[in-house]
Amino acid sequence: MNFFGICAQPLGWCMTWLYDLIGNYGITLVVLTLIVKALLYPLYKKQIMSTMGMSDMQPKMQAIQRKYANDKELQNQKIQELYKEEGVNPLAGCLPMIVQMIIIMGLFTLLRNPLNYVASERMYFAIHESFFWINDLAQPDPWILPILSGVATFASFYLSQQNGVMPGQTANTGAGMMKVMTYGMPIMIVWLAKTYAAGLATYWFISQFVQIFYNLRFNQLRKKAREESLNKRKKAVKTVGGN
Repeated sequence: MNFFGICAQPLGWCMTWLYDLIGNYGITLVVLTLIVKALLYPLYKKQIMSTMGMSDMQPKMQAIQRKYANDKELQNQKIQELYKEEGVNPLAGCLPMIVQMIIIMGLFTLLRNPLNYVASERMYFAIHESFFWINDLAQPDPWILPILSGVATFASFYLSQQNGVMPGQTANTGAGMMKVMTYGMPIMIVWLAKTYAAGLATYWFISQFVQIFYNLRFNQLRKKAREESLNKRKKAVKTVGGN
């Protein structure tokens, strides 16, 4: 069993327990996805807040890079001082991202091959249950679910553009990468969802649908943080002017 298979095992136990409680495999997938997304929310928030801080620092970092272009050692020292001054840890967004990916890939592994990670005989038949228009959740849905997944992915990535660039990226490279992800990822998801089990596509659609609301919330936090920062600067200017 590989690493992601090990991660899928406890998720399989959780899915089996939920199915015994709910009695419907489709609803079980929805509930499991919502639980995972809720548990990941603090990590998403920490990652986004770190990313926002890095994004807001880009003009100052670029100014330092231009000023000390011929002295890399001093340039790095000044950038470290800037991190300390702004209270930003450039690695703060990395750990949450790694944890998220481990859980997501574990869930992906579970839903791609559920029979490898569940011990209940009832689950062997449950994965073939119907759900709304889907006759068999173990078989691919040809169009509706893949399109819904693609649309939800596009909306999620589009909203995430407003949360700034990723740590370690410049504004230009970050914006360029986000554009590629925003338009390329949904197309890839539609294609993948047409080939994978409908249960896995259901997970992805619900996950991205919830992420839309997360990103709306993160955009509000970003706006509030910028307003507070602007107000602090105005107060600082008034204090200096008054003295």
